[in-house]
Amino acid sequence: MTNVVVVLLDDLGFAQLGCYGSDVATPAFDRLADEGLRYTRFHVTALCSPTRASLLTGRNHHAVGMGFLADMPTTDPGYTGRIPPDVPTLPRLLRDAGWSTLAVGKWHLVPAGERTPAGPFDRWPLGLGFERYYGFLRGDANHWAPELVRDNGYVEPPAGPGDGYHLTEDLADEAIRMVTAQQQAAPGKPFFLWVATGAMHAPHHVDRSWVEPYAGRFDDGWDAWRDRVIARQRELGVIPPGTEPSPRPPWVPAWDSLGADERRLFARMMETYAGFLTHTDAQVGRLLAALEELGVLDDTLVVALSDNGASAEGGASGTSNEHRFSHRLPESVAEMLAHYDDWGGHGAYPHYAWGWAWAGNAPFALWKRYAWLGGTRVPFIVRWPEGIRARGEVRPQLGHAVDLLPTVLDACGVEVPAAPLDGASLAPTFDDPAAPDPRSTQYFEMLGSRSLIHDGWKITTDHVSRGVMDEEELLVGSRDLEADRWALFRLDDDPAEVHDLADQHPDVVEDLIARWWAEAERNNVLPLADDLVARAASMAPRPYPPQARSVFRPAGGPVSDEAIPYLFGGGLVTADVEVPASPAGVLFALGDHTNGFAAFVDGEGRLNAALSVAGDVVTARSPEPVPAGRHQLGLALTPGAGEGEDAGPAVRVEALVDGRVVASAGGPHPLPFAWQHGGTSLTLGYDRGFPVSSNYAVPGRWNGVLHTVTVDARPRSRPTPDQAERAAREALAAD
Repeated sequence: MTNVVVVLLDDLGFAQLGCYGSDVATPAFDRLADEGLRYTRFHVTALCSPTRASLLTGRNHHAVGMGFLADMPTTDPGYTGRIPPDVPTLPRLLRDAGWSTLAVGKWHLVPAGERTPAGPFDRWPLGLGFERYYGFLRGDANHWAPELVRDNGYVEPPAGPGDGYHLTEDLADEAIRMVTAQQQAAPGKPFFLWVATGAMHAPHHVDRSWVEPYAGRFDDGWDAWRDRVIARQRELGVIPPGTEPSPRPPWVPAWDSLGADERRLFARMMETYAGFLTHTDAQVGRLLAALEELGVLDDTLVVALSDNGASAEGGASGTSNEHRFSHRLPESVAEMLAHYDDWGGHGAYPHYAWGWAWAGNAPFALWKRYAWLGGTRVPFIVRWPEGIRARGEVRPQLGHAVDLLPTVLDACGVEVPAAPLDGASLAPTFDDPAAPDPRSTQYFEMLGSRSLIHDGWKITTDHVSRGVMDEEELLVGSRDLEADRWALFRLDDDPAEVHDLADQHPDVVEDLIARWWAEAERNNVLPLADDLVARAASMAPRPYPPQARSVFRPAGGPVSDEAIPYLFGGGLVTADVEVPASPAGVLFALGDHTNGFAAFVDGEGRLNAALSVAGDVVTARSPEPVPAGRHQLGLALTPGAGEGEDAGPAVRVEALVDGRVVASAGGPHPLPFAWQHGGTSLTLGYDRGFPVSSNYAVPGRWNGVLHTVTVDARPRSRPTPDQAERAAREALAAD
């Protein structure tokens, strides 16, 4: 019986692995390709949650309720964020057929409101068929200090940032432990292992030792690097020899037009990304070595791919803190250069400039979230020595994420379910490079960007998503779904969507548009929505929403942010404590220095209320030590008049002692809708990961008695349009 390992990378572009043309060192993935097959026309949905839903169900993403992110479920059938309970999943099918089913890493298939310790758990990994799970539920994680889940409960990382912890290493350790334990306990029992790294999604976090080998390697910029990659792609056969690459779009500046400081900064961004990728590859290499040592590697079907094309969510110039993306707070080059030495380290939450995303998707146009090939075409590698005779060959068949489930079941000899599938097995292509495509038609839709492949043709709209910083202003295209232009390409002659033939073949365009609408109707794509504000404002109500005033006790452990009242309109957070004679420590904390708040008593006994919005930290500190005895200590968050010097502070944080304001400070940015892209918890009587303020150290345990922490939100039932848009941007940044 065949074992199965799926390695799913995040935000990795078509051109970023060595075996697909990159000069970044990826020996583990290159080995898989050299000993297996590389597919050159494999597609995904252009976004995270939707691709994962399609991979696990064999169904188009809208057809299983995942037309957008799980973080923003609505009542429309195609966008519920909930895989229907009657849809068979790959792990459930293999489990029922006798496989052990194990998963580590990013999940991102649990809708908002269902990610607290109360569940419900039917869309957590164990609810969808995995027997064991270790990883993170949301779309993003701080790689130095993630919020982790084991099976159906939250757990602390095994070490802290100061101990050298890194998420990808931890996930590889756990994958190795799971398989080793399973094989020792049941030798020969087949296993299905799902390994979904948080890499290569931002934040691009990696130790400097992995970055140093790339110093100076990208100094000539994204234009030259992309040209070199395309030349290697032709040599490797992953694009046809005569492929004309898509030209650099006007919104990506020519490298030679940049100033010296910009070139220095942008090169460092790509050095860090490259080190991050090589580090990730090394962890995959450790897993392969462990499987080899167990003697099971050659009878294991290993599949490696990415969930979408490279990400441009750092904007035109990148960012040292991705939370600034969701707050529409661009950084100057000078501001970002201040983080140059720690880019990718503990003090940053970075994303590269979008010129590198364009280059990383070579030879295609655009990137993640778009139905152009730059968003939907990804690496797809298959290695299975016991089942595939071919070695190091390239396969040109048209594939899609929906094909994974039937392909794996076919290889394992497990009957494909009778329920309707959109996918088809790629197994016939394993040893026959001339095998027919499993399909001739495939639709795509993401945030209003639409395309259709049919019989060698492709139509693609020029639609630009609304609400995304820099794209909304700089990208050329339509902002009106009714006015979108459908471009037409003949992919056999024009593999990179360069030459629009719509005017020459209006009849073909008309036919393909009609086919797209038919697919949209069949798969619950409608109603179309590209407006992030409307999407956020139409979110389905949570089954058990937090109370406007909620009381939390330390015995309940850290409190999930989904169980805490929204504070985008301001509120009070107070701790009922016994203050000792020499008090010190953290009363409560949420988030960290990139985005968060905390109340703590410093070494002089003074109460501090710290607030970070997008990395700009302000602190209100009491002038006198807090008195001994039982007291209410905490903070108030109050929206200000607005942003800018003339409008006054956008938010005010106040330190409170028994309801009395003892100190106040103004912050420059409005309160966020969510405090951390990757989720976080309110810690009670201590902090973890990174502090909100440099004025205390983690864990900083409170040395008195903590009875309760009360969160009292300002009354506001729905977010304003600006807050709704910010919520959608925060969800996008974390996908």
